[in-house]
Amino acid sequence: MVEAVPASLVQDRGGNHIAAMWSREQWRNFFDRPWVEWAMFAGGLLLIVAGFALAPLPGPGGIFLIAPGLALVLKSSMWAKRHYVRVKRWQPRAGKWLDWSLRRKSAARRDALRKARESDAPAYTESGNGN
Repeated sequence: MVEAVPASLVQDRGGNHIAAMWSREQWRNFFDRPWVEWAMFAGGLLLIVAGFALAPLPGPGGIFLIAPGLALVLKSSMWAKRHYVRVKRWQPRAGKWLDWSLRRKSAARRDALRKARESDAPAYTESGNGN
């Protein structure tokens, strides 16, 4: 049996539901609050620990917790970002896969720039003069 919602709880927004949504700036301000960053960091660590706890079990269950946990930690921690960059410089091929797996915009931008450079480069012949 479904009960009706009291009229005092229903807000009339004048038919404009878009006004109730948060803007990008409001979301940025929300995520820049220290307690939100700490909560994201703690949630990321919990996901990573839970992923490693599930890793010995059969199946790929652990990776589905470790990857989002790593993304949350990287989003909220400068220390983690510095170590991430250090690993990428130490192992560039692994860094490419890490960027791809985390779906980082910078990786997509670098990939597009690399493809644009390769397509604009002249095709050199055996004589080496490009003609």
